[in-house]
Amino acid sequence: MDLERGKTVENSNKKNNNNNNGDQAAITEAATTVDWRGRPSNLSKHGGMRAAVFVLGLQAFEIMAIAAVGNNLITYVINEMHFPLSKAANIVTNFIGTIFLLSLFGGYLSDSYLGSFWTMLIFGFVELSGFILLSVQAHLPQLKPEKCNMLAQDKSGQVCEEAKGIRALIFFVALYLVALGSGCVKPNMIAHGGDQFSSKQSTQLSTYFNAAYFAFSVGELVALTVLVWVQTHSGMDIGFGISAAVMAMGLICLVSGTLVYKNKRPRGSIFTPIAQVFVAAFLKRKKVCPSDVKELHGSGTNLHYTSFNASDNLIHTQRFSFLDKACIKTQEGTNNYKSGGGWRLCTVTQVEQVKILISVLPIFACTIIFNTILAQLQTFSVQQGSQMNTKLTNSFSIPPASLQAIPYLLLLFLVPLYDKLFVPFARRFTGHDSGLSPLQRIGTGLFIATFSMVAAALMEKHRRETSIQHQKLLSIFYITPQFLIFGLSEMLTAVGLIEFFYKQSLKGMQSFLTAMTYCSYSFGFYFSSVLVSLINKVTSSSKNGWLSENDLNKDRLDLFYWLLAGLSFLNFLNYLFWANWYSYNPSVIGNSQQQAVSPDDFSSPRNSGDDNNNNNDIALSYKT
Repeated sequence: MDLERGKTVENSNKKNNNNNNGDQAAITEAATTVDWRGRPSNLSKHGGMRAAVFVLGLQAFEIMAIAAVGNNLITYVINEMHFPLSKAANIVTNFIGTIFLLSLFGGYLSDSYLGSFWTMLIFGFVELSGFILLSVQAHLPQLKPEKCNMLAQDKSGQVCEEAKGIRALIFFVALYLVALGSGCVKPNMIAHGGDQFSSKQSTQLSTYFNAAYFAFSVGELVALTVLVWVQTHSGMDIGFGISAAVMAMGLICLVSGTLVYKNKRPRGSIFTPIAQVFVAAFLKRKKVCPSDVKELHGSGTNLHYTSFNASDNLIHTQRFSFLDKACIKTQEGTNNYKSGGGWRLCTVTQVEQVKILISVLPIFACTIIFNTILAQLQTFSVQQGSQMNTKLTNSFSIPPASLQAIPYLLLLFLVPLYDKLFVPFARRFTGHDSGLSPLQRIGTGLFIATFSMVAAALMEKHRRETSIQHQKLLSIFYITPQFLIFGLSEMLTAVGLIEFFYKQSLKGMQSFLTAMTYCSYSFGFYFSSVLVSLINKVTSSSKNGWLSENDLNKDRLDLFYWLLAGLSFLNFLNYLFWANWYSYNPSVIGNSQQQAVSPDDFSSPRNSGDDNNNNNDIALSYKT
């Protein structure tokens, strides 16, 4: 009886400690977030899904506007601006790549100086001004070269005038205003929406990430069908004008939620603490770390300094131990920290933050091949569709470019089913609020992506043989499996990657880390161009290159797809290695006492209620 009474008291104490820690975490969170007037937020009035809905509205409208321009931009560049095909293709590629690269700039500005809301609002209007300027140029004849048929100029002997001077300047200014605005808005939409949820709302946060991808799918689907059709049949000026109107609606959605948002304060330059760690470690590279971790500066204490999150206190880990030298106390540096000596002496928490940042880079790198596959579906697969029978009836044909809408149409049904049916089912076995952990979700998506290229290779071989041997065109519906498979893969990988980066311990860098997911798109598209050039160079040494002709019946696109399938599978195996190597660093949030956490403590599934309580004390250390 005494033993049972003792266990009851112990369990009661643990529950009380968890509740106290949860209340403390809530108080700390309320103190570090503010409302629109800069006053501490009230968790009962601010944040939650009701606030995140307004951000979802912006996301749907913004992707709708930018996708409508990006997917049909090459038509405008060639037919209206009269740039040659090769130059036009580079203009479009550079435009898309610039958007994704500028997302890093937007994430940096948000985390360091402006905050997510003001970054979105300011650069949302920058993007809107770009759309308006594009619409004005497309509408006014004096801002464009004279009308000329680029396709018929060789036969007629007429030379089409390329846009130059002030006309070209206006075009590129408008285009890169759109790129700057979109690049800075994108990462902050995800981060600001995620900021609306507290540490106790991990299940709702997972639902939000799925809802964000659903909003993205809706925007893409409308852009690839309705808006592209309007551009084709009503003119690019009307199309660009509609994109401007849609973007304005997105900004209205953003502003409408002002009164209910929780806003995180910017923390100053996010790169300074990172640079301090490397500089301090280099200056003391010849020092020997003490055998007792407690002798390192900041171990076991909660020092306040300019870092990612001054309220977090991370536990020392052995990984990247060379960085620990930044924490070695020296005679000349011990008392120098508070007076600006952070370049010579850092805390354990500050060093552990940098270790986490380094640790996520291999996971990021493993998604580049995935986005290279996406690039093929937006280029070569559309070209495949142009070589097939696109007619549904005698009078109606499917535009090959509209094939990209297939996965988003599927995702309109798949995302809600995944969130409402699969996640609760998987949660019973994994104990994870998201059903699958972010790393498990990414890995599953990378594995499925391989089969998209396998389906594409098999279909292309069949299409090519049917066309050459039987002089028949296959129906365009034969191409749908590769798009459907990749749509499922993208839902898992893209959402998993965003959730993975957002939930790291670098709480002052959510926008910047989210921006890294967009950079993966950029690197994937750039690698696609390099890979195509390399394959042509290698395969053209003995015979015609796989992709050297403009005729798919002469090219060997099926072999290129098989190569991508192989690279995708090797990339998946590489990902398994890095996902197994990676683990979350244990941390104590809002508590000055550190707790040693063993991965074995979390080897068995836990229910979501326990998980919510434990999240207030420690960050889960696990391996996928």
